[in-house]
Amino acid sequence: MPENKWDLVIRNASIYDGSGASPIEGDVAIKGDRIGAVGVVEGASSREIDARGRALAPGFIDVHSHDDFALFITPEMEFKTMQGVTTDVVGNCGLGAAPYPVALAMFAMMHRPGTIPTWEGYPGYLDEIDRNPPSLNVAVLVGHGSLRAGAMGIAQREPSSQEFAQMRGWLRDALEAGAVGLSTGLVYEPGRSARTEEIVELAREMARTGGLYASHMRNEAGGLLDSVRETIRIGEEAGVPIQISHHKASGRENWGKVRDSIRLIEQARARGVDVTADQYPYTSGSTSLAAVLQNRALDDGQGGMGRVPGDKVLFASMPRHPEREGMTLKQMCDSWGLSERAAAERIISEEGVSAVVVIETMDEADVRTVLRHPTTMIGSDGIAAGGRPHPRLYGTFPRVIGRYARDERLMSVAEAVHRMTGMPAEKFRLTERGLVRAGYFADLVIFDPESIADIGTYEDPRRYPNGLSHVFVNGIAIVADGKHTGARPGRALRRGSGKFERHA
Repeated sequence: MPENKWDLVIRNASIYDGSGASPIEGDVAIKGDRIGAVGVVEGASSREIDARGRALAPGFIDVHSHDDFALFITPEMEFKTMQGVTTDVVGNCGLGAAPYPVALAMFAMMHRPGTIPTWEGYPGYLDEIDRNPPSLNVAVLVGHGSLRAGAMGIAQREPSSQEFAQMRGWLRDALEAGAVGLSTGLVYEPGRSARTEEIVELAREMARTGGLYASHMRNEAGGLLDSVRETIRIGEEAGVPIQISHHKASGRENWGKVRDSIRLIEQARARGVDVTADQYPYTSGSTSLAAVLQNRALDDGQGGMGRVPGDKVLFASMPRHPEREGMTLKQMCDSWGLSERAAAERIISEEGVSAVVVIETMDEADVRTVLRHPTTMIGSDGIAAGGRPHPRLYGTFPRVIGRYARDERLMSVAEAVHRMTGMPAEKFRLTERGLVRAGYFADLVIFDPESIADIGTYEDPRRYPNGLSHVFVNGIAIVADGKHTGARPGRALRRGSGKFERHA
């Protein structure tokens, strides 16, 4: 018998190649961890899948995740892989995986106890992912907040020259090991104490070794425009690409400001600055209750989150009182006879930073405005915490394709796929990923374009989306016929320099 030329051939698919081009009908062959051929594929294969009536696309890239520790606690990562995600970008919002003791304390709010290995710095973290792989690939941002806390705790001052040298040294080691950039969380401690100049000087390291600057800005509410200006200034002065995290206007009094923030992005791009953004397609966000209180969101709304009334604060995680998950802060206020602030302070005294909430702060029209803009990528910003996590953890990517592209036609399905595949692969320098091209890594998803949809709700968020049948990572099926296979072929993706092809 002739030897099989291919390990797998997917036939008769509508191929969305990730470039933004309209789909073509054809076949895709896999050999080892790579795409072997695209188009009319000839030659014997060990296995075939008939994808007639279904779409095939590059695996989705979640550019904004907080799964740094979840990768080891739940390595199958079903909340991501079952929605078609094949690469997670971790280390966002200044929360990074090293120094290890600091990172472990910071991520305590997101995870209940689990088996977590130890590592030494970011080089050790990347190596640990390869030794103990999850089901998907992982690209790593360096968390500025973690560096700062490791060097100087939560001191609300400028770092000394010695402390700054320590931060810079950790960052250099991470970038040389393959980290894709630096992130900040300037609405949180300890990042909120950092001056712009401190971040510019750190960001200059990426100009030397490669990488981008991603920021959860100081203020996504009344100070949104000043925060966008600061973010662009940091990248521009440092000479590095810029990624604005979860672009939004938070707080009713600030709705509509995204039109002006988009204008700032467009003006910067017109003068040659590489600035883009990401977004989760929901009107609610999620964070710790402590951060809500710290940002005066229950008071005058003058902090970085805007004003959030108690009936719009839904508890996602309360490890010590899980029976309260799914309740609102207003319900607790009514039950206890306390003000919103007093009730929040009581909960924090009992739960600490582990009290995670879902907060409704955004306008649907703003969500659409940001999503429609061609500089916007997709990131879930999901937090794998508690019994009632934000439904974005399970449904972000199918929601963009099914609701906003197919049903509401804010963009074509081809453009939606591009924003979550080819575009982020280029921005984060993920070499030979994000496109359906011969020779590229076989990170692929097969879905039904007519039925793909997120189905999780705030009341019942832990629901896998409809319409996805197969997901492949590095040529291995991690989802087959709508079920996770248990395979864990993921890898740590070190920053590369691959070129990108965009459909004209």
